[in-house]
Amino acid sequence: MSKKILVTGGTGYIGSHTAVELLQKDYEVFIVDNLCNSHISVLTGIEKITKKKPHFTKLDLTDKHATEKYFHVHHDIDAIIHFAALKSVNESVSKPLLYYKNNLESLVNLLNNMLDKEIPSLVFSSSCTVYGQPDRLPVNEEAPLKKPSSPYGNTKQISEEIIRDTINSSDFLKVISLRYFNPIGSHPSALIGELPLGVPNNLVPFITQTAAGIRDQLKVFGDNYNTPDGTCIRDYINVVDLAKAHVVSVERLVNNKMNESLEIFNLGTGNGYSVLDVIDAFEKVSGKKLNYTIVGRRSGDVEQVWADVSKANEVLDWKTERNLEETMLSAWNWEKKYRGIH
Repeated sequence: MSKKILVTGGTGYIGSHTAVELLQKDYEVFIVDNLCNSHISVLTGIEKITKKKPHFTKLDLTDKHATEKYFHVHHDIDAIIHFAALKSVNESVSKPLLYYKNNLESLVNLLNNMLDKEIPSLVFSSSCTVYGQPDRLPVNEEAPLKKPSSPYGNTKQISEEIIRDTINSSDFLKVISLRYFNPIGSHPSALIGELPLGVPNNLVPFITQTAAGIRDQLKVFGDNYNTPDGTCIRDYINVVDLAKAHVVSVERLVNNKMNESLEIFNLGTGNGYSVLDVIDAFEKVSGKKLNYTIVGRRSGDVEQVWADVSKANEVLDWKTERNLEETMLSAWNWEKKYRGIH
């Protein structure tokens, strides 16, 4: 019997890529998503890649009764990967209450049902934003958590606290919290990719939409940071590499390989790239010059952060395989296919 894995937010960017990797490993995949920032057509892409269909239910996890009803039917889930959350740093600064309600209530409802149905295993989608601006780089899992620079980052930090306290009150719950850096790129098939609804908040879809003529101009927020070229530095990780780490984590949970009931891993490449580095990489692989302009800094942005990934490399036996240029090309191929550009 194949294990049943629930992927919350599974039609989203990272969720859909993870669903593909799970299906290719012969897991039975159940997706719930409220479709507030994703499109139902993503399911077609998943099915085309894998030749398998995930079970899909439209569900808002902040709806307590609807969530209970779902778990009443699906009480035999073996493990859950929890992606469902709002994720824009910028939007969270202007709409903090929306972020606290959505990201925290959904987690609390999920954990309540896991305890009720004795579902033991959770992979939680955390974020490097819990580190704020680290004192030392690269940042490892032992680094002190700083006051986050955005409500989004704070929801991830509070979520980790909620999970820790819940584990301490339970005799069976096991959680792997994955703190990831900046996911970019698309599946090599170009059948699924990063498809934000409305104006993108993330750098790479804004780059590809500008190159495709959807956006007039790319804004680079700040060139006076204390970095080599003055722009922010991030650790950009290929979304397929990231998805594979979730599968490895699920396998660690369901095969009882955990050393403790809560394990935390950084997921990144271990390399920091500036905004201008990413633009250069895109221009090189696409052969297109980008129309971009430097504007003022953006509220909530951290100056520079990249990961120490030695723990994930050693304990999870996982590492990234795809470089920045290959990843930028995959993002461009996805954009072209989606827009019908030849």
